[in-house]
Order: sequence, then structure tokens, then C-alpha cells
Amino acid sequence: MPLGTNTKRYETPNHPYQGERIAEESGLIGKYGLKNKEELWRAQSELRNYRREARKLLGRAGGDADVAETEATEFLAKLKRIGVLGEQDRLDDVLSLDVTDVLERRLQTVVYRKGLANTTQQARQFISHGHITVEGSRVQTPSYKVDVAEEDTVAFDERSPLTDELHPERAEEN
Repeated sequence: MPLGTNTKRYETPNHPYQGERIAEESGLIGKYGLKNKEELWRAQSELRNYRREARKLLGRAGGDADVAETEATEFLAKLKRIGVLGEQDRLDDVLSLDVTDVLERRLQTVVYRKGLANTTQQARQFISHGHITVEGSRVQTPSYKVDVAEEDTVAFDERSPLTDELHPERAEEN
């Protein structure tokens, strides 16, 4: 990689201390079991990029309508595939998305929501220790974006001791 190439995939906040922002970030980190603020800032940057693309496509609709329509359709299909948007949502709805919409699509959150782990932190541990598979393949990245089609295939690895329902770390059935 050439010198001077920016490899950061996120933007940090402009001001280092803003009490309200810090409190909000801490709440999201606790709720979604994130390791640090960098993971939250990555999600915020991803959302910012989605919004930027939507604004660009909305602005382009006045020019070459056919090209803009094709690009908008592809962009919306991608967001619907990963589950950030619903099936009925349009390009305008991208601008009203929240960072929680992006965080909900992380493997860590999906594992917790499916009841495979008691907490988001435990879900993170199960994933990084190799106990979770997606479509039969082991995934060890808690930030992996789960497509809507893949969501039903998230399960314990068949070779994992956690497949035993009596394992002490398994989630309590209600």
C-alpha cells in the first residue's frame, strides 16, 4: 500500500468531549455488546455512506432518469438484502435510517436475538471462539453483516460442545 493511503474505515467525532454524545455512545455499546467505540463509529460511517449515496441518487433523478433509476434500484436491493430496509421502503427512507438499523444486522446481535446466547457479550464470545455457523460455514467475526436470507441458517457449529442443550452456557429456555 502506498504511503499516505488512508486505511481507516470510519470517522471519529469532530469534538472529543460532548457529554450527551458520549452517554449515547456508551448506551449503544452496552446494548449491542460492542468491544469499543471504534465499532460504533464504523457503523455510523457505514450509515453515513448509505445516506450520502441516497442523496446522490435522489439528486441525479433530475438528470438521466434511466441510469439514475437503475442505480437506485440496485442500491435499494442491496439495502433490502442485508435487512437495513424493509421491502416497501423507498430511496427517501434511507435518509431516515438510524445507526441501530445497521447494528441490528451484525452477527453478534442476530445470535443474541435468536436466543443462542444469554447476552450480547456472550454472543460475541461464542462467535469469536468459533461456535457459530452461517449457512454451515464457521464465522468468527462478530461484526459480520447477516443477510436476510442467511438469518435462518445462523446456528451452533455441529462440532461445538454448545450443540448439547444441557450445556451450562446455553441460553435458558423460557
